[in-house]
Amino acid sequence: MAEAERVIGTPDTPEAGSEPEQSSGRGEQESTEASGATEARPRGKRRIAVLFAVATFAYALDLVSKMIVVAKLEHHAPIEIVGDWLKFEAIRNAGAAFGFGEAFTIIFTVIATAVIVVIARLARKLYSLPWAIALGLLLGGALGNLTDRIFRAPGVFEGAVVDFIAPKHFAVFNLADSAIVCGGILIVLLSFKGLDPDGTVHKD
Repeated sequence: MAEAERVIGTPDTPEAGSEPEQSSGRGEQESTEASGATEARPRGKRRIAVLFAVATFAYALDLVSKMIVVAKLEHHAPIEIVGDWLKFEAIRNAGAAFGFGEAFTIIFTVIATAVIVVIARLARKLYSLPWAIALGLLLGGALGNLTDRIFRAPGVFEGAVVDFIAPKHFAVFNLADSAIVCGGILIVLLSFKGLDPDGTVHKD
C-alpha cells in the first residue's frame, strides 16, 4: 500500500502546494497597502508641523513688532526708513487690513475666527508643502490681528489693530496683514497650477 501511494500520489497534494502561494500573494498586497498608509500618515503629520511652524513664526514676528511699536513709536514722530517712500508710523486701525471698514470691527473679528477654524479643519487632510506654507501664513496673520481685536482698546472683540508700515501713497499696515496677503497670493497661484491641499494635481 505504501508503495502504491508513492507511485500514484495523493490527489490533493498540488492544491495544498498552491494554496500557500495564494496566501503569500495576499499577504504581500496587504503588507504593501499597510506600508503605504504608514508612509502617508507621517507625511501628513510633517505637513501639519510645517503649517503650525510657519503660523507660529508669523504670529510671533507680528506680536513682537507690535510690542516694540507701541513701546517705542506710538505718540512719537514717524521714522523715515527710505526717505518719504517708506516710514514707520504707529496708528490704531479699527477696520480690516489696510484700514478698510472701520465701522465693522466685530464682523472682521468673526471673519478672522472663522478663517482660523477653517484652516484647522483643512489641516487634517493636508499633504502639500506649498499649501502648508500658504495656510500657515494665513493662520499666523489671522491670529496676529485677532489678538489685537481681543486684547486691545476699546474692548474685547472691538480692539484696534496696531499698524505701522507706511509706504508713500498707500495704506498703513502691519506684518500680520503682509502674511495674510502673501498666503492669499500663494493660494491663488497653487489653485491656478491645479494643486490641491491633499497633494493631488488636476488639470482642466
